[in-house]
Amino acid sequence: MEISLKASFVFYGAAMAVTLLGFLFNKAWKFKYSVLALLAGWLSSTAHIGLRWAMAGRAPLSNQYESLIFLIWAFVAAYLLFKRFLGRSLDWLAPWTALVAVLSLGGASFLESDISPLVPALQSNWLLIHVSTVMTGYGALLLSFLGAVVFVFMGKAEPEDRRKSLESLIYRACLIGFWLLSMGIITGAVWANSAWGSYWSWDPKETWSLITWLYYAVAIHLRRTKGWKDRKFAGLMLWGFVLVMFTYFGVNYLMSGLHSYGRS
Repeated sequence: MEISLKASFVFYGAAMAVTLLGFLFNKAWKFKYSVLALLAGWLSSTAHIGLRWAMAGRAPLSNQYESLIFLIWAFVAAYLLFKRFLGRSLDWLAPWTALVAVLSLGGASFLESDISPLVPALQSNWLLIHVSTVMTGYGALLLSFLGAVVFVFMGKAEPEDRRKSLESLIYRACLIGFWLLSMGIITGAVWANSAWGSYWSWDPKETWSLITWLYYAVAIHLRRTKGWKDRKFAGLMLWGFVLVMFTYFGVNYLMSGLHSYGRS
C-alpha cells in the first residue's frame, strides 16, 4: 500500500523534473510529459486510496492523514479535468500542480497514518458522503488558489491565451469548490442531526466552515456584479484559501469541539 503512495511522490517529482529538463535542453515535449507523469502519479494515488479502503473495510477519510491524501487526489483530479476541457493551454500548469502535490504528500508523511477503528461518531455512511464532498471542494479551491498565485506573480509575463485560460480556471474552480462546500455543509448538518440530535451547534468547525462559505459567496458576488476579475479576483482567492486552511487544519489543532477527533 505504501509503495503506491511513494510511487505517486516519485511521479509527481518526475512531472517537475521533466519540465526542468525540457527547459534546460529547449525541448517542446516538456509539458506533455509533465502531464503524463502527473496522470501516473494520480493513478498511483487512486490505487493507494483503493488499497487502504480495502484493508480498512471503510472509506479512508476518518483522520487528518486520510483526508489530506484524498484532498491531494481531488486537487490533481481537478487539474486533469480542467486540462481535459480547456486543452493544451493549461499544460504549462502541470509542474506547478505537481509541486503542490509533492509538498502536500511530504507534509502528510509527518501525520499518523496507521489504520485504526472508527470512533462511534464516524460509524456512518455519512462519513463517505460528507467528507469526500468537502475534501473534493477543498481540492477545487486549492486549484483555484494555485491558479491565483501563478496569475498574481507571473500573469503579466504569460501569453494572452494562457492568461485567459488561467483566469477561467481560477473562477470555474472556485465555483465548483463553492458548490461542493455548500453540499458539504448541508450533508454535515444532516449527519450532525443524526449523530448528535441537532443540525447546527456552532461547533468551531461548523462556524469556520460557514465563515469560509460566506467569504467565497461574497467573492463570487463581487466578480459577477462588481466586475472584480483578473488580479482582483485572484487576490480574493489567495486570502480565501487561508480561510480554507484554517478551517481544515487550524480548527483541528487550535480549538476543541465535536470535530476534535479529526486531528487523530
